[in-house]
Formats: sequence, structure tokens, C-alpha cells
Amino acid sequence: MADLVTIDDPDDPRLHDYTGLTDVELRRRREPAEGLFIAEGEKVIRRAGEAGYAMRSMLLSAKWVDTMRDIIDEAPAPVYVVDPALAERVTGYHVHRGALASMQRKPLPTAAGLLATARRVVVMESVNDHTNIGAIFRSAAALGMDAVLLSPDCADPLYRRSVKVSMGAVFSVPYARLDTWPAGLATVGEAGFTLLALTPDERAEPLDAVAPHRMERVALMLGAEGSGLSRRALAASDTWVRIPMSHGVDSLNVGAAAAVAFYAVTAGRPSA
Repeated sequence: MADLVTIDDPDDPRLHDYTGLTDVELRRRREPAEGLFIAEGEKVIRRAGEAGYAMRSMLLSAKWVDTMRDIIDEAPAPVYVVDPALAERVTGYHVHRGALASMQRKPLPTAAGLLATARRVVVMESVNDHTNIGAIFRSAAALGMDAVLLSPDCADPLYRRSVKVSMGAVFSVPYARLDTWPAGLATVGEAGFTLLALTPDERAEPLDAVAPHRMERVALMLGAEGSGLSRRALAASDTWVRIPMSHGVDSLNVGAAAAVAFYAVTAGRPSA
């Protein structure tokens, strides 16, 4: 059973994992370096635990102790109980879900390891908005994509905002980083995947005409919001594909486009 520790000092060193959560640049550097990430809210904390991530500690307001009692009873880590105002001073924002947990990261699998067993893969290039990362992972999990590959400059899927937006789906879909870009795409092609580059370019073929759901192995490439896939990434793909637009709309937000494309790629596959 975890120890319940009431803390009333925002500078208490035991709260180090939770300090300054709104400083994105700080967290980008610190969380991976220290091997931790922050799970926010009851559902996300539960999903992180179910996915095998070890808990370092929890930070709760008093009213959440009963709700989280089963987790507290099983957790080998300390549980810090604080006043909501103190939690806000420590983290830098209002913790309206009332519960945070510092979780230990796990080693990432290799891209080759994921490709060996997958059939439907998402490949992201330079997607550095944490909200978009979270939304894409949530759609990937819901629509049956098998794995996610990230270019070296993509945002961290385990950053607090990404985890929150995905509702914990970042724990459900395995992911890896490609060490080089776009040279790393050769690994995907060599594993037998057809590389489909999603782009609004008029020269691209409509997704339904390509019929990706009939292909044996598909890697769907997504670019950053606004700029899209780079010229080098497009050149490395096998086929350019697009989602047909109406009413003068030229493109969708990358999160929305991903959901539409995932359905086209996975349609007809048996659900897990």
C-alpha cells in the first residue's frame, strides 16, 4: 500500500516531478532525460498502469483519495495529498481533474521490431503540436492502426498534453522513432509496406481510388499542420493520396485528416 503524505509546502523537493508543467520547452527536455511522464486524470492514470508503466508517485487533492483508493492500495509509490491551490502553484495551472501521476517511461521498441508484425502503420513527419499528436494516436487506436513511426523531430507522445488529448490511447498503440529522415523510410519499404503520402496536392490520387484497405501492408505518411509532408518525404513515398474536398475547402486539420485516412486504410479489417 502506498504512503499517503500531506504536503503544504510548494517547494517541497518531493514534488519535483510536478513543477512547472506549463513550461513546454522545459518538459520536452526534462521528462525524457529523467525518464518520466505525467498522466493526468483518473482514466489516464488507470490506462497508464494497465499498459505496464510503473508509478513514481501521485499528486491528489483530498477529494480524489476515495476515488483513487484502489490504485493507492496497490501502488508501491508515495501519494502526495495537497490543497488544490497548492497544486496550482506547483504545476502552474489549475489541476481540474484533481489527480496527477508521475510515471516511469519504458524503453521504446525499434522501428524494425514494430514493422515485423504490423500491417497498418502511421508515419509522422515533423508533427510537433502535442494536441495533434494526441488526436492522431486516439484515432489510430480507435480505427485499428497497428503502430506509429515518428520522424526525429516529432513531438513527444508522452508529453502531458498529448496523453490527455489521446485519453490514454498513446499507451495502446506501440510507437518508435526513425533515427534518420527521410532515409529511415527505406526501412519501411524494405519491410514490405507501400508508402502512401497524404497530401492535398491535386496530382495525388483519391484515397478510395487507391483502395488502401486491399493492400497487404500500408504505411500512411502524415505531415505537420500547415506545411504538410516535405518534398523529400513525398519523393520517398510510393504513391501520393488525397481526401477529396468539397465547398472550396482545400484541406483538413491533420488530426481530422488522419481519422478519415485511417478508416480508408483499415476498412473491412476485423476489429481487435
